[in-house]
Order: sequence, then structure tokens, then C-alpha cells
Amino acid sequence: FVPTFHANLRFFLVDNENWYFGGGFDLTPFYPFREDVVHWHQTARAACQPFGEELYPKMKAWCDDYFYLPHRQETRGVGGLFFDDWTEGGFQNSLALVQSIGDHILPAYLPILEKRRALPFTEDQKAFQLYRRGRYAEFNLAIDRGTRYGLQSGRRIESVLASMPPQAIWKYNWQPEAGS
Repeated sequence: FVPTFHANLRFFLVDNENWYFGGGFDLTPFYPFREDVVHWHQTARAACQPFGEELYPKMKAWCDDYFYLPHRQETRGVGGLFFDDWTEGGFQNSLALVQSIGDHILPAYLPILEKRRALPFTEDQKAFQLYRRGRYAEFNLAIDRGTRYGLQSGRRIESVLASMPPQAIWKYNWQPEAGS
């Protein structure tokens, strides 16, 4: 019942005058618990709070839009924060934002990990986890710009593929049992 999470923060320096930040964090539970999702988003909001009330809804919407599988018409998970080509407020403000987001990643995730890691699960629940991991892999391979760039560049292929789940399954036209 421990969800997958993804986090990355990046800085690109083109030259002394051209730079930008990007990154974020998102949560992909296979079996979502409402209290975990609330905690995740409250922590994400807290990371953005020092930079204005409008920032969290903006980055949350950006995350929801980015981590979407259009061919499935579903999201990869329950969202979080996402931003790219970020220069708003100048360098120092952007750097402070990235530091704040980085400071909130573990407080967002570790309490969920601690609560869920010892929960017993059935074979059917494990099969569903592997099925959902397939969706995670689909997103990474078909949609994620960073993964696609890494594969197309021909460099460090193993590093790119290391983000894939260690096991995943796909089932043709499968529907989960109601209430499962």
C-alpha cells in the first residue's frame, strides 16, 4: 500500500542571462487513502505558501495536466506540484521556491510510507499494483518529455530506464472488481 512518488528539481543555465528552473513532485498510490492524499496536498500547499496564495493552485493544475494519459483518459496519480521553464520573480525568488519544494518532499512522503509499509496485502491487491505500475510505465515511456528526450538522445539509456518500475503487467481491456 506504499504509493510511488516522483520528485525532481532542476536548474538549467544557458548563459549568464538565460536560466530557468523546473521540477515538482507527485504521488501515485495504487490504493489511495483519502488522509494520505489530503496530507500530500497540504504539504505541497505549504511549500508554495511563502510565494503567494495563487502559486499552489497554478502548480497543482500544471501537475494534473502534465501527468495525464490522454489515450487512457486518466491521471497517473493524485497530483502534486509541477513547473517548467520557471523564472518568475527573478533568480533568487525562483531558487528559494525550488529550495522550499525540496524541503517539503520528505515531509510529504515519509509519514505516508511509515503508515502504509507494514499493511498486509492480498495476491489480488498485488496484481492490481502491478497493473497500475503498467500505467506508470506507459506514462513515462509514451508521454514524459524527460524520458523521451533521454531515450532519443542515445545517452545514458540505463539511467533513463532506471525510473521504470521493476515489475509491471498489462491486461487487455481489464476492469477491476467493483469495490476492490
